Amino acid sequence: MKKFAPVYFLMGEEPYFIDLITDYIEDHVLDEASKAFGQTIMYGRDVSLRQILSLAQSFPMMGDKQVLIVKEAQDLDEWKKSENLEILEKYLTHPTPSTLLVFSFKGKGPDKRTRLFKSLDKSGVVFESTKVKEYKMPEWIEKYVQHKGFKIPAAVAQMLAEYLGTSLSKVVNEMNKLAIVLPAGATITAQIVEENIGISKDYNVWELQKALGQKDVLKANRIIDYFEANPKENPIQKVIPSLFGYFNKLNIYQALKDKKDAAKEMGMNPYALNDYKEAAKKYSPAKLESIISYLRETDRKSKGVENYSVSSGELMKELTFKILH
Repeated sequence: MKKFAPVYFLMGEEPYFIDLITDYIEDHVLDEASKAFGQTIMYGRDVSLRQILSLAQSFPMMGDKQVLIVKEAQDLDEWKKSENLEILEKYLTHPTPSTLLVFSFKGKGPDKRTRLFKSLDKSGVVFESTKVKEYKMPEWIEKYVQHKGFKIPAAVAQMLAEYLGTSLSKVVNEMNKLAIVLPAGATITAQIVEENIGISKDYNVWELQKALGQKDVLKANRIIDYFEANPKENPIQKVIPSLFGYFNKLNIYQALKDKKDAAKEMGMNPYALNDYKEAAKKYSPAKLESIISYLRETDRKSKGVENYSVSSGELMKELTFKILH
């Protein structure tokens, strides 16, 4: 049997890695015959810390190891009052060697300065799962696709990152769907993405940003018309934050005196920097300030503030006109 620590505390804002480690322990520590009596899955909302530790201090019914996994451990009531956690600190001083105890805590987790956290770190393994930064998502997608045995152009990875956001579970789910239908070693093209994931290679938020950045009036209006005809695919509540992020970064780029480290300063993938260089030539700082104001105004109206009858489609058309003229 592989050597495992007595306690694993998995925490952080990115659930994907927490689930990955939890699933591995659930699937690989005990063989199938031992799991029936030696593995217990619990949920934080259904148990107390005292019940968990009572089980942890017991001995396996069969074999020499038992596995206790507490999923959604952040829902345990004991986290609300630190004095209730003393029993966990006491257990951590002498954890039961025959028990492998896993806390799957999705969220910030205990303060690293506390005695409890130091006890967890000393007695077992503490793993913090941090979110991948937005500008690193295209690179993460490329590496994951390569790991799965496929290829993907940087532009397509960027498009996926724009559409899917920073949820790794969502990205992995979509990539795994593609892995089922594609031959080994295939290149994931924009056409494949459009056919299998539903992101239009021509009509998406990223293409709208590019059209606005290039002041391509015809293309920008075509995309807005498509958005209006397909509101569920491109709701205004999703488009506005994306455009706000784009023009805010463009504003930052304009203000940089030394643009050598622009990608790092803007928190974005260097691949996309050329688009900002070109767009910066077409928008003055004063115009960018006005655009940010237009975006905020449109966002308020999309939520019903100072707007009683204008549709989302009309709001987007008005916003597009103001940005381009």
